Amino acid sequence: MFTAVAALSLLSFAPGLIASPVERCTGTISSLDDVAAAIKCTTININAFTVPAGKTFELDAPSGATVNMLGDVTFGVSAWAGPLFQLTGTSITFNGNGHTFNGQGEQYWDGLGSSGSTKPHPMMKIKSSGTFTNVVVKNSPQQCFSFGNSAALVVSKVTVDNSAGDAANSKSNGAAAGHNTDGFDVSVSNLTIEDSTVHNQDDCLAINKGSNIIFQRNSCTGGHGISVGSIDSDVTVSNVQILNNVVTNNDQGLRIKTKAAASGSTVSGITYSGNTVTGCKKFGVIIDQSYPSTLGQAGTGVKLSGVTFSGTNTVSVASSAERVAVNCGSGSCTGTWNWSGLKVSGGVAGKINYSGITNFSQ
Repeated sequence: MFTAVAALSLLSFAPGLIASPVERCTGTISSLDDVAAAIKCTTININAFTVPAGKTFELDAPSGATVNMLGDVTFGVSAWAGPLFQLTGTSITFNGNGHTFNGQGEQYWDGLGSSGSTKPHPMMKIKSSGTFTNVVVKNSPQQCFSFGNSAALVVSKVTVDNSAGDAANSKSNGAAAGHNTDGFDVSVSNLTIEDSTVHNQDDCLAINKGSNIIFQRNSCTGGHGISVGSIDSDVTVSNVQILNNVVTNNDQGLRIKTKAAASGSTVSGITYSGNTVTGCKKFGVIIDQSYPSTLGQAGTGVKLSGVTFSGTNTVSVASSAERVAVNCGSGSCTGTWNWSGLKVSGGVAGKINYSGITNFSQ
């Protein structure tokens, strides 16, 4: 439903042209049946409701609209592809107001992620530009966020809470029930993610392609750390800043991974500054061009340059973990990498096979 709060704007006249009227109203969504009317308005309020199983809550907001969550949204459970929520539009202001999108992932989790039963993913597909803030996403069935913005987007104060997936359940055969529960999967440019919290069982951040990406002042707990990659063929990643994040009890802390079979790709200008990493179970920092193997035969089809640790990055690992490992393909890592801002402790020294790293020892 929608309620007009201001009259239609004045019509503009020009020879041979009459502009369409713009409705300045507030649309209210309390079920999927309300969406079509609500998106005719410049303000859209979302009340608490349940999205029927097997349906996408798809919100194609008008340019410049403001969207406000006024209640929690729960998604019904069904084995289907997803996504569960999709937001599109230009210069959208999305205010979650601390409310929750609940994917009920605990009813899907089987410890196998994408290799097990069909699970809708991503849970949240954000294709809008503008801002997306103060949202809680709970129990994503599989990957949580993916992005498709064509202009700048700032994501802030988002909580991804898949902590319940740490425990085993009746379907996971003793393993953590949550799997492939990536926090933020990024394949776009001009994206900032800041002041957010992720507790999951996979990558906190995974950048697969794109440029001008900032990930700052975030907290990552329990998963696979902050990752550039895995990088496939014919993609470019450039100008990525990983700043002032806290990574706690992850398998890896900071990682760049490229596929051994990939070709025609470049990764450049990756800057780490001010990050604090503790409790890594496998690696503190790992750069590996042999994915999906770990420290296997490295490929040469992804050119990697300009990996810098500036400021102060402190990384501590568990006693059985490797502090730093670098596995470059022959000739595929280039230039001087200044790692003066990296301090590591704990565990054992990993193998570094690239001589271009300066101002660092482990």
